[in-house]
Amino acid sequence: MNTIVDTNFEFPNQVNVYKGKVREVYRLENDIMVMVATDRLSAFDVVMPKGIPYKGQILNQIATKMMNDTADIVPNWLLATPDANVAIGHACEPFKVEMVIRGYMSGHAAREYKLGKRLLCGVVMPDGMKENDKFPKPIITPATKAEMGDHDEDISREDIIKRGIVSEADYKQLEAYTYALFERGTEIAAKRGLILVDTKYEFGKTKEGKIVLIDEIHTPDSSRYFYAEGYQDRQEKGEMQKQLSKEFVRQWLISNGFQGLEGQTLPEMTDEYIATVSERYIELYENIIGEAFIKADVSNIKNRIEDNVLNCLKEL
Repeated sequence: MNTIVDTNFEFPNQVNVYKGKVREVYRLENDIMVMVATDRLSAFDVVMPKGIPYKGQILNQIATKMMNDTADIVPNWLLATPDANVAIGHACEPFKVEMVIRGYMSGHAAREYKLGKRLLCGVVMPDGMKENDKFPKPIITPATKAEMGDHDEDISREDIIKRGIVSEADYKQLEAYTYALFERGTEIAAKRGLILVDTKYEFGKTKEGKIVLIDEIHTPDSSRYFYAEGYQDRQEKGEMQKQLSKEFVRQWLISNGFQGLEGQTLPEMTDEYIATVSERYIELYENIIGEAFIKADVSNIKNRIEDNVLNCLKEL
């Protein structure tokens, strides 16, 4: 399978490179960042050993479209998308928190709720809820941003400010942007017959001190979607919701005895299973965007990316 799981580019005026769980970010001297979306797959904060064909392209193209569709309400870092797997934008200093926002009691929140917990990141979750019920209003449950191989950790608004991770003034802006983006994302999803259940946003600050949206937005890796049709009926019957997210990968791992905990062995992902994951990501793309997915040429991905980036940098 022709995938891209690691890069070692040397772009003109390159200063350094940061490698996250999925994306690799090249910082250039002229306050430009080149972000490459690889085909790596991360679940439970663990990077799987094999790449998923077209996954990087899917994430990059969804994120690009969603940033363009929200640029009127929240400024973002994006300047250009010269390649299916690449976004280029303004260099930023990332905030060391992920702004997780939840409209429904699902995923991590539901797992905590089942353990009897009613406080998540300092936010109260009401009694009497069932998994996948809608919260009275969306809640923000931040997480500290981990390096590759480490676990993100839940943290409260109060602790973020108290520990000086983000100043109170900046955090208030992050909250306002998060609510605005989630409202817009909910509207976009509704037009596709989807419910935006929960998602996360990441922000950075430019050298001029401007807070901007960075990284991915409203992708199946960062978000959970339900199909709107039949949602209420399934809730009333106590049935599982039909959803669009990489939760299907997490559930497969859980069924094979893996949740990223110490001492657990990562199950083998066969080529056949990887092919089904790739097909599922394409399905996610087409449902979220509402357009047919067009596969990029993967005969020599690294050369393609390098050529497209170099051509773009000449024009910036």
